[in-house]
Amino acid sequence: MAHTRSARKRIRQAEKRRLLNRYHISRMKTAIKRINEALKNKDIETAEKLLPLAQKLAYRAAAKGAIHKNEAARRISRVARKINTAKQSLSQ
Repeated sequence: MAHTRSARKRIRQAEKRRLLNRYHISRMKTAIKRINEALKNKDIETAEKLLPLAQKLAYRAAAKGAIHKNEAARRISRVARKINTAKQSLSQ
């Protein structure tokens, strides 16, 4: 356990930051999961509508420092690629 006042404050700050990071990451992951569920159910239209929200949440998580900006870009890129692949396979 921390003994000094500054160490106790750092513990409080770290916990607050951890909870905020979890909040941003959780919202982003949930949005991506919704897209994946829509794709699993062959509902490409819904997946396309959900993509801008997932993108916004991913980039916001990166802006807040919860994840790296390249991770946000990578996650969105993968989801967008899945949607495009599903669209192409549907049209063929």
